[in-house]
Amino acid sequence: MTPGPASAAPGPSAAPEAAGGTAPQRPPLLASEAILQGHKAVEISHNGVVYRLQATRLGKLILTK
Repeated sequence: MTPGPASAAPGPSAAPEAAGGTAPQRPPLLASEAILQGHKAVEISHNGVVYRLQATRLGKLILTK
């Protein structure tokens, strides 16, 4: 007889709760439209370095220094 899903080992999402009692919080979710604000590209300053976030014609995002 093979074990069913109820007896399967817990997945990765169950590990943090078993170890510490609470799951880690997810980072905030920002829509790309809110960041780009209608532009095809924006510049982002991070730790004194300027990065460029650009939306492609195919709907992908590119982040470059």
